Amino acid sequence: MRKKYSKEHVLLLIFIYYYKGILSISDIRNESVDSLFDAILCLKSREECYIFFEDLCTVNELLSLSQRFEVAAMLKNHKTYLEIAEKTGASTATISRVNRSLNYGNDGYDMVFERMNQNTTGAFIHRSTSPFPFAL
Repeated sequence: MRKKYSKEHVLLLIFIYYYKGILSISDIRNESVDSLFDAILCLKSREECYIFFEDLCTVNELLSLSQRFEVAAMLKNHKTYLEIAEKTGASTATISRVNRSLNYGNDGYDMVFERMNQNTTGAFIHRSTSPFPFAL
């Protein structure tokens, strides 16, 4: 008898496989993933994100995602692999994977970084007041 997995477990596995480079986003486009993204888009505050992601992910899964995001920011800021590994604890394999996404991906990191560096009026926020440690 095959083990039945919950919808949430399947979504997490898909998410993990995608981030490990086993699947591409075109392999996982479906109604369940759309629902997950819609759920994320309806969150209104950082606190709501903490509440939702604590229920959705394990602590290690969330830390892994945040580590990749920090690695991407540091790569955009022209930090070396050694500096990134020392500060984040990320392996060189992880740093390379993130670097590949930055260079050959769908520009998702760039899209988010650009939006994080803009205030609500769309004006560029000066680096010293930016909530993110790099300038585009």
